[in-house]
Amino acid sequence: MKRRASGFTLIELVVTVAIVGILASIAVPLGEISVQRAKEQELRSALRQIREALDTYKRTAEEGRISRRADGSGYPRSLDELAGGVEDAKNAVQSKIFFLRRLPRDPFHPDSNVPAADTWGKRAYASPPDAPSEGEDVFDVYSRSGRVGLNGIAYREW
Repeated sequence: MKRRASGFTLIELVVTVAIVGILASIAVPLGEISVQRAKEQELRSALRQIREALDTYKRTAEEGRISRRADGSGYPRSLDELAGGVEDAKNAVQSKIFFLRRLPRDPFHPDSNVPAADTWGKRAYASPPDAPSEGEDVFDVYSRSGRVGLNGIAYREW
């Protein structure tokens, strides 16, 4: 009676490595999609926060709590005013009104050393929606990324 040597044959090892390779090639794109989905969620949240702060700034200016020029739109001159605060014109004691605790960054901006306000594209009140450009105030923000989201819409159009 012959005893067969225990262990794996070369074919069994090659088949196992091939199966692991196939599973890894499926898992890597799924991991990339989940990272992109998380960044998209962060972008949605940041845009919502900034846009709500811009609208609150405008309402506060219309209430007369923020001093503004007669020909001004009532929107902030820069994004830094949202987190840096502005003087309350109605309060006798000089106090500031803050609209954001901190200005969020565009998660798709490639350079992490750039200040948060410079990661966003800014649209002035006087610029048309189909060709946003910067101006005397900040009416809206958009991502400068040239990438397209998982939903097929470019990030700069969100």
